[in-house]
Amino acid sequence: MKKIVFKGSGVALVTPMKENGDVNFEELEKLIDFHLKNKTDAIIVFGTTGEGATLKDDEKKEIIKVTLNKVKGKIPVIAGTGSNSTKRAIELSKMAQNLGCSAVLVVTPFYNKTSQEGLYNHYKIISESLDLPIILYNVPSRTGMTISPETYLKLSKIENIVATKEASGDISHIAKVISLCGDELMVYSGNDDQTLPVLALGGIGVISVFSNIFPKEMHDITSLFLENKLDASKELFFKYLNIMNMLFCDVNPIPVKEALNMLGFNCGKCRLPLFDLNNENKEKLKLLLKNYKLKK
Repeated sequence: MKKIVFKGSGVALVTPMKENGDVNFEELEKLIDFHLKNKTDAIIVFGTTGEGATLKDDEKKEIIKVTLNKVKGKIPVIAGTGSNSTKRAIELSKMAQNLGCSAVLVVTPFYNKTSQEGLYNHYKIISESLDLPIILYNVPSRTGMTISPETYLKLSKIENIVATKEASGDISHIAKVISLCGDELMVYSGNDDQTLPVLALGGIGVISVFSNIFPKEMHDITSLFLENKLDASKELFFKYLNIMNMLFCDVNPIPVKEALNMLGFNCGKCRLPLFDLNNENKEKLKLLLKNYKLKK
């Protein structure tokens, strides 16, 4: 079996912004404290939800430093270091390694895309440049391509490629990947609303948007399942399914940042081209949050 970076609920952490669009590092520390107090099992910085695509390298470096300093080794810190340039992905991954991250999350190449053979070599060359564990990230709705089960099998033979975040939305695809790769590739759900199905197939957790606002609840959903307390896990999962889905009423992370602002955090807006949540969805989100907080 490969090294397990974490089991349970990893938060795909938002990047809080000031009114002028700069990263709000003071608020970032508050968010990290919130997760440490509420049993989040790992923190993933500047992935999709963290707006990694619009962050500069010096901002990414400082986010890692602040996060590691605050976490103090209590839980793994994972950096999103993917790029559609293999050279660039290596540079970002080496930065994360040198700063002390526990692992890197590397999305498939986007826009220029590649063949499955190109995809294999992209990840192989990245893996050869690092000592860190690598978590693959398959999200075809964002990138325009997918990792085939057969390519997953080839990649699972590489020692430091240890896991994947599967956000394909295709349960049959995920089942085939787990069937082929077994213990040589751990699987995290990349979609909150598919957490239980992926765990049922043999996944070991989730990299979650929902846990930004309900960290303990997502920790409990996963930990209960992994402890074989299936009914309790399922009950909690269905209780929060509506809000999980509501967080995707617009492009992620627009709704979850709005939700955090409603809950009293100062996360600001997303960087353009991501724009504000419309008023209709704001009202729906506000009402749903109010109802859930009253039910807790």
